[in-house]
Amino acid sequence: MGNIFSFLSSLFGRGGKVTVDNSTVRSLDLERFMGRWYELARYDHSFERGMSHVSAMYMMTDSGKVLLVNEGVRNGKKRSIRGRAKQPDVSQPGRLKVAFFLWFYSDYYVMDIDPDYRYALVGSSSDKYLWILSRERTITDVVKGELLSKLRARGYDTDKLIFVDQGLVSDL
Repeated sequence: MGNIFSFLSSLFGRGGKVTVDNSTVRSLDLERFMGRWYELARYDHSFERGMSHVSAMYMMTDSGKVLLVNEGVRNGKKRSIRGRAKQPDVSQPGRLKVAFFLWFYSDYYVMDIDPDYRYALVGSSSDKYLWILSRERTITDVVKGELLSKLRARGYDTDKLIFVDQGLVSDL
């Protein structure tokens, strides 16, 4: 039975698990990363399901701690959650950890960022989470194509991306 499983696994690759390249940037200037990022696209997950107009605001305190506020709209109501981020290992600057509840930190991998800190590709230690972020609510089709190509080259299924409505919202 074990031989059959091994054979089938070899045919279908690693037991059906998709392997992606989630390597992170070698250099990340946290101060330049601060500010507002708009979520242009994401993989579906329960904590943002049905949300539009999603953004994250990163703020560095005088003591060097990173605070963040994620905002979005669900069912016509503005929602927000406060959290914190940290860079646990300066030798791996793109591997951040974020927490929104007590001390439960999750991986937040900055995999790619353009030199001007206008666009970022963010993932995690698994292939289940993926975001395309921008300093602006929209990007050109050319930039979108370049970012999608980078994700495909890393093994991500870009057909699974949900593109987030970032159109103007009236006051809620």
